[in-house]
Amino acid sequence: MRVLVTGGAGFIGSHVVDALREHGHDAVCFDVREDPGDDVRDPAAVARALTGVDAVCHQAAMVGLGTGFADAAEYVSCNDLGTAVLLAAMAEAGVRRLVLAGSMVVYGEGRYGCPRHGVVRPGPRAVADLAAGRFEPPCPVCGADLVPGLVGEDAPADPRNVYATTKLTQEHLAAAWARATGATAVSLRYHNVYGPRMPRDTPYAGVASFFRSALARGEAPRVFEDGCQRRDFVHVRDVAAANVAALTVRRPGGGLVAYNTGSGEPHTVGEMAGALAAAYGGPEPVVTGEYRLGDVRHITADSARLRNETGWRPLVGFAEGMREFARAELRRP
Repeated sequence: MRVLVTGGAGFIGSHVVDALREHGHDAVCFDVREDPGDDVRDPAAVARALTGVDAVCHQAAMVGLGTGFADAAEYVSCNDLGTAVLLAAMAEAGVRRLVLAGSMVVYGEGRYGCPRHGVVRPGPRAVADLAAGRFEPPCPVCGADLVPGLVGEDAPADPRNVYATTKLTQEHLAAAWARATGATAVSLRYHNVYGPRMPRDTPYAGVASFFRSALARGEAPRVFEDGCQRRDFVHVRDVAAANVAALTVRRPGGGLVAYNTGSGEPHTVGEMAGALAAAYGGPEPVVTGEYRLGDVRHITADSARLRNETGWRPLVGFAEGMREFARAELRRP
């Protein structure tokens, strides 16, 4: 199969290209890092790139929480306009298979249980609570302490920042394209992806990159809040393998199917920082109590659907992955 990988020179995209080629596919890289003319927002460039293509793995995106709302227009342009241009060109070229780099950020906060009210959906955390060090969201009905759990794909979307909003919009655009053309669209809702080739020293990256960049500078990783935020850290090679597996998904009659894509092993941010620092040889992390507006407290999801429907399995365990990542080469932004 000839597969176009947008963002194919980036962190995740480059691993997707490797995985496709290892499985005998013809992977075509489309990325402004390799050619400034390869802009997914350019209809002519995208149309040329789709010649002879059977499927697209759409990885090109502006990622991370960024530096504030001032980035909103650029996020929407890169992520949503770029996706719309790509899908329009795919419709014209007759390419009917898409694997989208989705994100678990579309859920907002994760799944929580209240002893009295069952499953609840807490709203955004108040600035006053965060400033006072009250990081756990309370039950929105009675104010009781909550127990975090795993989110399923049927959970309602509740994006809490600009990036999350653009990722949900990408899914809506892909679903509309699939219905209009009878095509198949798969959104892999990535969790916290880490591994070799991650960008360093950039505000547009995940927490794993922040910590690893600090260690490379000889500085202690700075852990926000109290370090007890729960996440699912999934290795980039496992995410790349999920993209290959998603190419086999069939969706009769068109439409979009979403799959949570994580390791299935929740860990706290503090645990991850400690494991990474220990594998690197220090310095030890510092828990700062600082916070970022738009961050959620706990988000871990159930990836059983992807495993059951495609046969995909994550192969890189947390300890092994952190040991490798501690010595892996990072990519200059």
